[in-house]
Amino acid sequence: MEKLEFKKEFAERLKKADTLLFFTGAGISAESGIATFRGKDGLWNKLKPEELANFNAFMKNPDMVWEWYQYRRQIVDESKPNNGHKAIVDFEKFFKVYISTQNVDNLHARAGSTKIEELHGSIVRNFCIDCKTFYNHQELKFEKKVPHCEKCNGLIRPDVVWFGENLRGDAFPNSEKFAKECDICFVVGTSAIVYPAAYIPQTAKNYGAYIVEINIEPTELTYSADYSIFGKSGEILPQIFNLAATLKI
Repeated sequence: MEKLEFKKEFAERLKKADTLLFFTGAGISAESGIATFRGKDGLWNKLKPEELANFNAFMKNPDMVWEWYQYRRQIVDESKPNNGHKAIVDFEKFFKVYISTQNVDNLHARAGSTKIEELHGSIVRNFCIDCKTFYNHQELKFEKKVPHCEKCNGLIRPDVVWFGENLRGDAFPNSEKFAKECDICFVVGTSAIVYPAAYIPQTAKNYGAYIVEINIEPTELTYSADYSIFGKSGEILPQIFNLAATLKI
């Protein structure tokens, strides 16, 4: 990618900024090979995610849903953080950096980021539907059929937010807090139309943050963003970091 020429207004905002929020979606992980969890062939291509990623489907056929998630975990295990993930870590040298992600792939943490809220959960965690005991992916990595809890014999499910479920824990309120504090909100690899997660960049804008969209093409967010940069986040974010380093030194 050729060197980008950034808007003067953006450079001025970046120079003055203390706190950055990165609101990320599937687009940032696509560059790590997680563009889709379904292959071109096979059983999973015949089924929609909505038919598998919901609690009723799990209770009806827990082994099949578990097998699908094991397939997804294998893809994640074989993927690595890309230059976009790594650049976000680098920003911590000059800014307070928060991440609010819709992704469940754990790549931000693997890259080394420290302040992350996973709005839709994490594919590397699991919990018992009865006693809520947590199990990590490595403990259950080789289970072919849905495992049962060692404490109460309940079914163990992935710790991801399924269709029809509410967001769990403090991920959303903490992300709202990040949105209210940040000076610049980078919306990376997402059109920000899935609610309630999409309220995060809206909240940031309402509290005066400068909204920077980084997507490969225009989205529904484009008309309301302060600045849209189109291309791969793995190419754009390192260049923004280099600009920040120049401004902050």
